[in-house]
Amino acid sequence: MEIFNVIVRFFQEGGTFMFPIAVVLAIGLAIALERFIFLTMAKGTNQRAFRQIEPMLESANYAGIVKFGQSNDAPISRIIAAGIDRMSISQRREDIEYAMEEGLMESTPRLEKRTGYLATLANISTLLGLLGTIIGLIAAFSAVASADPSEKASLLSQSISVAMNTTAFGLIAAIPLLGFHAILQTKTTEIIDSMEMAGVKCLNTLMGRQSITTHSRSSD
Repeated sequence: MEIFNVIVRFFQEGGTFMFPIAVVLAIGLAIALERFIFLTMAKGTNQRAFRQIEPMLESANYAGIVKFGQSNDAPISRIIAAGIDRMSISQRREDIEYAMEEGLMESTPRLEKRTGYLATLANISTLLGLLGTIIGLIAAFSAVASADPSEKASLLSQSISVAMNTTAFGLIAAIPLLGFHAILQTKTTEIIDSMEMAGVKCLNTLMGRQSITTHSRSSD
């Protein structure tokens, strides 16, 4: 309860700029939570989808993979399905790889969506804190100019202390937002890397099977 009272007092003493900083912090936390849940679900969905695709790859059930990619929400299923679909038109490794890369490029923006806002919001909260402090200092010096000389020192130190609360709160908001931004970027990169790895694995399997088929035909 004592901590809560300290926080409330700290917030009240910071002035009007504490409210926009609080709004920025709330928006940033909402984005961070939404992105974390989305990326965690996307990672799990990709893993489950690839486990279902692997047996179809081994059994050369390419029609099943394409159908699965059209009906499944996992990005990896659409990427692999795009490569399989292109294989029906061209057997060249480069063409299949380009189709998979195109599917990856379509999926990447959804994974990176709104994450960049966190860094921007962190900068905004810091700048709002500095602006609130500067305006508070201007008001403090203006008040001190007309104050009694014996009270100037105490009044100035008190006003500066109140003004600095805004900067402190701006930094309190900015630091976790930057931390969440780094965590989400790392999580996004891991998902993209895993999709690229799965695509290469699928491509190698397709090319290996194609090579075996071509060799068998030439032997006959």
